[in-house]
Amino acid sequence: MVDKKWLEQGFIDEPISEKTDIKAEIRRMCKEKNALIMAHYYTEGVIQELADFVGDSLALAQKAATTDADIIVMCGVHFMGETNKILCPEKTVLIPDLNASCSLAESCPADEFEQFVKAHPGHTVISYVNTSAGTKAVTDIVVTSSNAKQIVDALPKDTPIIFGPDRNLGNYINGLTGRQMLLWNGACHVHEKFSVEKILQLKKEHPAAKILAHPECKGPVINIADKVGSTAALLKFSIADDAQEFIVATESGILNKMQKSAPQKTFIPAPPDDSTCACNECNFMKLITLSKLYNCLKYEWPTIEVQPEVAQKAIKPIEKMLEMSKRLGL
Repeated sequence: MVDKKWLEQGFIDEPISEKTDIKAEIRRMCKEKNALIMAHYYTEGVIQELADFVGDSLALAQKAATTDADIIVMCGVHFMGETNKILCPEKTVLIPDLNASCSLAESCPADEFEQFVKAHPGHTVISYVNTSAGTKAVTDIVVTSSNAKQIVDALPKDTPIIFGPDRNLGNYINGLTGRQMLLWNGACHVHEKFSVEKILQLKKEHPAAKILAHPECKGPVINIADKVGSTAALLKFSIADDAQEFIVATESGILNKMQKSAPQKTFIPAPPDDSTCACNECNFMKLITLSKLYNCLKYEWPTIEVQPEVAQKAIKPIEKMLEMSKRLGL
C-alpha cells in the first residue's frame, strides 16, 4: 500500500542509513529485481554513471522496446516513462519523482491539441516525443530531434503536416526541408532562454571554440551554430571534431557525457538571457536524485500508468516512428 504522504508529494523520501552504500545497493537491487535503469543525458552525472543505459529520447525508446527487464526505472521526465509504459505495458515502469514533468510537453495539452487537429482536417499529425500520452494519442507519427528531419523528408512533398509542439524545431525542419508545416506554438523553457549576445561574447573570448546547438533553440542561436543536432548528434560531433573547445547550447547535463568522452577538450555551457539563474538546466530533470532513485527501487514506486484506451492509440505513432527509423537506418 502506497503511503499517503508519498502520494501527496509524488516521490519517496524515506530516510537512508548513513552506513548504506547507496550506489552499491542500487546495483544490487537492480540485479535482484531484474531492473533496468535508463537515464537521459540531461540528468545529473551521478545518475548517468549508475544507469545501465544512457541516451537521448530516440535511443531510450528503442531500448525500452527491446529490453527483457521486468522493471524499467526511467531517470528522466514523465513523458519518457509514459513512452516506456506504452511500449512495455506488461512491465513495471518506475520514475523516481512524478513531479519530473516537461515544460515542452506541458505547452501542448492533449485536449487543446486535439481541437487544433480537428480544426485542420486532412493533415498528417507529427508530434515531437516530448508530449504526453494523450497528445500522442491524436498523432500519426512521433518524432525525436534525432529523426524528425528524415521522417518529414520521407513523406510525400505534397503532404500537409501539423507539427507540434515545438515551434523552434518545427521552424528549423521547415527551413531544412522547404516544407510549410503548420506549427503548434510550444517551446522548451531551457532552449528558449539561450542568449545570442552572450554566446557571441563567449566566442570572442574563445575564438577557436565551435558552437553546438539543439534544434529546440531559437532561430538566431541556430544561425550562429557550427553544428545543430540532437543531444546524441552533438555528443558524437564533439568527440569526432578536431576542435578543442565547444560552446554548448543545450541542457547542461550533456556536458558530463561530453567531458567523459573527450576529457582533453573543453566544454562551455552556453549562457541564458538571465545570468542570475541556472536557466541552462532543466529543473525537472534535476528532480531525479540518488536518494529518490534508491527509494524508488526499494519500494517499487512511483509507477507510471497510462490508461489502456490512451495507450492503445498512442502506441501506433510511436511504433510508426520506430519502424521508420529502422527503415531509414537511424
